[in-house]
Parts: sequence; structure tokens; C-alpha cells
Amino acid sequence: MTTHNTNRILLGQIGAANGIKGAVRIATHTQDPMAIGSYGPLDTDRPGLTIVIEQLRLQKNVVVAHIKGVSDRNAAEALNGVSLFVDRNRLPDPDDEEDFYHADLIGLEARLGTGQIIGQVSALPNFGAGDLIEIRDPKSGDTYLYPFSKAVVPTIRIAEGYLIIEVPLDAPEGEEEPD
Repeated sequence: MTTHNTNRILLGQIGAANGIKGAVRIATHTQDPMAIGSYGPLDTDRPGLTIVIEQLRLQKNVVVAHIKGVSDRNAAEALNGVSLFVDRNRLPDPDDEEDFYHADLIGLEARLGTGQIIGQVSALPNFGAGDLIEIRDPKSGDTYLYPFSKAVVPTIRIAEGYLIIEVPLDAPEGEEEPD
């Protein structure tokens, strides 16, 4: 079940060219980085561009891929920053109620443990130090970022349309909980 109006799931993002024969580095968002090659043609955030991955190899925390039709470094460099998507209906439903896709959380109501509504999930960014959950207050338009961990987000009820946020008590001085 998705809780927002898009049917696309972000699987990864193309980074820098790798070598001179058209390979690119891909930062994947799949549990198994090599799985990105098993979804067939991937949609992109560039209108009319679909990517077909022909070969993959793991290199540290990214995969190096050869993309159909890309055979030199210049063509590979032109793809830097392209996001790769798959239709949600091509992915299996999670087996366990504890499992979910990050995209399933977008749009969920965010509540405190007391039941007070503090906003809606608007994004799940990761700036390199771990996943965060972004909550937007619909009244003020302000956004709040919290670590996306079991301690801070102990309850997720996708079918019921909400999750619980336990606001960390060690907020920096001058910051307050949302009203």
C-alpha cells in the first residue's frame, strides 16, 4: 500500500563516470546493492529517459554499472545525478508487518505518544550519517527532522495511516518540540 500519489520507488542514483568505457557508479537504495540490476528497465527523473543496466559489479559501497547504449566516458558523465525508479507494483509486498518501503511512509500522520498530531511525513532523507524522518507541520509549514530509528519512531502503522514519534529529550538548546 502506498500512502501518497506517486507510484514510483527510488532505487538509486547515478553518480560519476567510472573509467573510459561508459561505466557509471550507482548509489543504490536497495537492501542488496546488486539487486538494482534485477528490476529490468528503470525510469528516471529525466523525461523520456529509461535506463537498462547490462552489467554490474560491486565496488565498496556503490555498484559500477554498464548501461545499454552508453559506451564512452562523455555519455556516462552526462548521466551523473540521474535518479532511478521502478513502479511500486513491480516490487513484492513486504512479508512482515514490520517491513516496509520508505516510500510507504510518505504522507503518514505523525503523532506523539500522547496521540497529539504533529504533522505528516514529508521525506526520509539521508545526508550520509543515517536515515532521518522529516515531519511537516501543516499549520505552520515548518519541518522537523528526527533520526529514523526504532527509539525515535517506535510505532509504524501504515494500514492505519500513522506513526509515533518519540521526541528525543536531548534537543540542542533553543529548540523546542513542535506544538
